[in-house]
Amino acid sequence: MAIIATPQQLRQIYPQPRERSLKKRLARLDPYARRFLELSPFCVLCTQSLDGRADASPKGDAPGFVRVEDDAHLLIPDWPGNNRLDSFSNLLSNPAVGLLFLVPGIDESLRVNGRGELRDDLELRQLFARGERLPLTVLRVEVEEVFLHCAKALMRSRLWGGEYRVERSLLPSMGEMIKAQTGSADPAETQEQMLERYRKTLY
Repeated sequence: MAIIATPQQLRQIYPQPRERSLKKRLARLDPYARRFLELSPFCVLCTQSLDGRADASPKGDAPGFVRVEDDAHLLIPDWPGNNRLDSFSNLLSNPAVGLLFLVPGIDESLRVNGRGELRDDLELRQLFARGERLPLTVLRVEVEEVFLHCAKALMRSRLWGGEYRVERSLLPSMGEMIKAQTGSADPAETQEQMLERYRKTLY
């Protein structure tokens, strides 16, 4: 096995992209991207620290939870989570972000790259109010490039077809896995206990 270390070596394996693949990259959100965002309940936020440590974090809510402020800006609410703040800590030193949006039932995905800033403006947080609850912060992303990604990965994974769907019981509960990983002496939280706790703190 040989390590691929240069662009020239890489292009010896992979052909040049088709012209369409290059021309589909846009600098702004067009009507198709906007519609995709309206339908999407899930995205992955990718960031990188100043020293090169990468992170990918899932974000999800009802379809359209990521709002289009205008054709060059997106707003993403942040609700209570595990408080590790990996992505947001990265943003403080390196504002580059990559976003991958999925829509259940659609094999194509939407990719958005840009620069993010974390805001706690009350007026922005109020846009996402759930009753009396507000997100803790809002990530405002300045869009630099946006493009649709082909369906092949989701077709291969059959993500929406159900053929590869597994029963939750094939993995231990999250509590059991973390107890084993951390060596904690505390009793493992059951899956039912975890889901009940999540229901109380989802927003």
